[in-house]
Amino acid sequence: MINIEDHFTFRNGDKIVIGCSTGPDSMALLDMLLKVRNKYNLSIIVAHVNHNVRKESYEEAEFIKKYCEENNLVCESMVIEDYGDDNFHNEARNIRYNFFENLVHKYEANYLMTAHHGDDLIETILMRMVRGSNLSGYLGFKSVVNMDGYYIVRPLIYYTKAELEEYDKENNVKYYIDSSNSKDKYTRNRYRKYVLPFLKEEEKDVHLKFLKFSNTLLEAGKFIDKARDRALNRVTENDKIVIDKFLLEDSYIQREILYYLLSEFYQDDLILLSDRHINLILDLINSGKSNSYINLPNEVIARKDYNYFEIVKEIEDIANYEIEFDEVVMLPNNKKIERIDDTIDNSNNICRLNSKDVSLPLIVRTRKIGDRISVKGLNGTKKVKDIFIDKKIPLLERDNWPIVVDSEGKVVWIPGIKKSRFDKKKTESYDIILKYS
Repeated sequence: MINIEDHFTFRNGDKIVIGCSTGPDSMALLDMLLKVRNKYNLSIIVAHVNHNVRKESYEEAEFIKKYCEENNLVCESMVIEDYGDDNFHNEARNIRYNFFENLVHKYEANYLMTAHHGDDLIETILMRMVRGSNLSGYLGFKSVVNMDGYYIVRPLIYYTKAELEEYDKENNVKYYIDSSNSKDKYTRNRYRKYVLPFLKEEEKDVHLKFLKFSNTLLEAGKFIDKARDRALNRVTENDKIVIDKFLLEDSYIQREILYYLLSEFYQDDLILLSDRHINLILDLINSGKSNSYINLPNEVIARKDYNYFEIVKEIEDIANYEIEFDEVVMLPNNKKIERIDDTIDNSNNICRLNSKDVSLPLIVRTRKIGDRISVKGLNGTKKVKDIFIDKKIPLLERDNWPIVVDSEGKVVWIPGIKKSRFDKKKTESYDIILKYS
């Protein structure tokens, strides 16, 4: 007998966003919530995503809309209009969860509930084991996840798909079957069709055994997390990993640190990462290259800048800019170049020019291939690229760093980094003072 209250404690006035696909699992969960709605004065927001890959999708979207109207439920839906080149299931899941999270914030909900069940947990654990993961990855997914402001809850993790279908039958719950769930081209489907039946023949309650396995790893993971956190404090500086300190740690802790850093960008039950990704990152860290990066799934970048390493979300490249200088120029890096009257500062953040030596107007732009600067105090010129390397400017910052040139294209200053031969001493004649701040 399925009773959602056996595994979840409701509070009066809870606000719940439920991800509902119209399949047997999510419709069962929605029916369960409806049965206790009045008892706990629940606010239920139904979130439906039309993946737009099956002709039945629009019929299902209309069904859930009508269902919500008949049961006085808020219904929010969206259609995925286009997919990129990423793995279909991974991309669809990211879109789905972004949509759900936006609804959680819109309605100030306490919980996001999904209908993941015991069979889903078995499949996820097996897939992780075959692909390779770490301890927290091998536990599959948690029944409750703290998302800093709300919780993702999976109250059906204690039941099998067959039990949920029986629930639907007993309670006259209508649902739709996704025809793509039977296609062998999807990895999860193959586990579902060929591996799970064998396991269930061996042990009918195998899903509970896997749940125990998952909880055991969860407890062990808490112990390991403490050791990992202590190591993180030793190797982190300004939110970046100091590579020479990182390499002093035990190899197992190194991998745990990397999985921890990656967890910021990937949901707990998203099967995207494998040992291959971790090994690629470790190869990057151990390489002799001073500036390099690798692309990870979902536009995440692991990058190395000399003795520092970090994992960041890939940002869109800021377009090349070329701005005629007047009195002040606001830059894309949130800094500015301005003309000032006087200063005692003589650092690379200040440039003094004589307008007779340069061709006005001055231009502030991004670097171009072949840019060279006549460095102050040196004979000849030097490539701007080589100066960036000498100054250890991170690779991803170079293309957007401001360069000041005159109207003939001569580089007169690399703000904050290097002065040219056009820069004047305080004792020399000049009529322009520029400040970079």
